Amino acid sequence: MKIILVGASGDVGKAAYDELSARHDVITASRSSGDVRVDLTSPESIRALYEQTGPVDAVISAAGEVEFARISDMTVDKFRFGLENKALSQISLVLGGLDRVREGGSFTLTSGILDRDPVLLGAGAATANGALAGFVKSAAIDLPKGRRINVVSPGLLEVSADQYGAWFPGHELVSSRRVGLAYAKCVEGAITGQVVPVD
Repeated sequence: MKIILVGASGDVGKAAYDELSARHDVITASRSSGDVRVDLTSPESIRALYEQTGPVDAVISAAGEVEFARISDMTVDKFRFGLENKALSQISLVLGGLDRVREGGSFTLTSGILDRDPVLLGAGAATANGALAGFVKSAAIDLPKGRRINVVSPGLLEVSADQYGAWFPGHELVSSRRVGLAYAKCVEGAITGQVVPVD
């Protein structure tokens, strides 16, 4: 398969890349590194990405940013930042690729655990994650030409624990291998419209 992987340099993206690159042609993309540059907040940049890669069999997004803050310090703009930079940016990648992903191909997006297992400071992330879950469930019944769509929802990765572990008290760490397998399940399997948790 020919696969676009946006966000391959992050811990989650690396897990997806390590699992899939041995079997498939994986084109990496991000704002600052990889085979191709893309800004998911820009429809023009997304269009240029697909023009550079040509038709593909699968698209994976492991990219997105949110604001972390106490709910009393959150503002509409902070919620909007997460929705635009994590949810709408990935949705834009799907919309821009509807005529670029081959028949029977797939989109796999990335959310996270916080909309089902919340932590302090995480309302912005939970909101964006929940939006992605709703999108893939609905889009799956409407995608043309047998295309599939899912969202991987990982917990805190072991490799990320030093940086983020203090925010996730009591959470079980997950291995990069298990996260990578979730992406393989979505890309190489047959499921669609699913939130695939890795807890």
